[in-house]
Amino acid sequence: MPSDTGVAVVTLTTDFGLCDSFVGVMKGVILSRCPGARIVDITHLVPAGDVRAGAFALLTAYRFFPKGTVHVAVVDPGVGSDRRAIAARCSDATFVGPDNGLLSWALRSEKGVVVRRIENQRLFLSPVSATFHGRDVFAPVAAYLANGGGFAEVGPETGEWIALPWPEPARSVDGWLGEVVHVDHFGNAITNLPNTALEPCCASRFTVLCGRRRVPIGSCYTAVPKGRAVAVPGASGCIEIAVNGGNAARSFGLKRGAKVRLVAPGQPSRCIA
Repeated sequence: MPSDTGVAVVTLTTDFGLCDSFVGVMKGVILSRCPGARIVDITHLVPAGDVRAGAFALLTAYRFFPKGTVHVAVVDPGVGSDRRAIAARCSDATFVGPDNGLLSWALRSEKGVVVRRIENQRLFLSPVSATFHGRDVFAPVAAYLANGGGFAEVGPETGEWIALPWPEPARSVDGWLGEVVHVDHFGNAITNLPNTALEPCCASRFTVLCGRRRVPIGSCYTAVPKGRAVAVPGASGCIEIAVNGGNAARSFGLKRGAKVRLVAPGQPSRCIA
């Protein structure tokens, strides 16, 4: 369906990279079936097969598009297997992709989500390749929906679909316990600690403990001298650990799943593995 702008908007999030023709081919399919579509690339540089990284990219981006946007996500290491394909609709958007958890973080906070298995082969390209469902299944279905096609036509409704577990932060006596959920292109380590955990009037009094390192909270990356670490309220809605002019992940040896703590002043700097 057309978005609030009156134009059919389709986004693409994939691990296809930019060297091959895969992304261009998907766009060609979409434009062939929905010539008026405006196609927006969220990213095509998700690490190959990294479903969690793709889910995070979609989660942080989809809310900023017009109501009615169709979001296509393809990070699909199970392509050609018996994994299902799904389409999901909530009040503001439609999502199309493999049923491997890729769509689940975007859907976790939405109300009234309806999920359908994509089974209507009349909507697919033919023949369907066992290695490129982005072209033969997801792109034509997205074009159909963006062009006003009926959501019920893609296939039967289902209450069973794969959801990736979101690592919820936990309250502790001295603050919060959390972990790194994503490392971005700059080496900033984005945690699951919500920005709202910081008291607005005294955020700078809090500290993030990362291993044996104590990282101060700042309002922005340049709140500390160049080369120094700082934890900032991030654009994703979660606190991120950064190094001004540097790479926090490399400096601290941080990877997804690394444990962190947010503590108030005067608390001991305990080591967390």
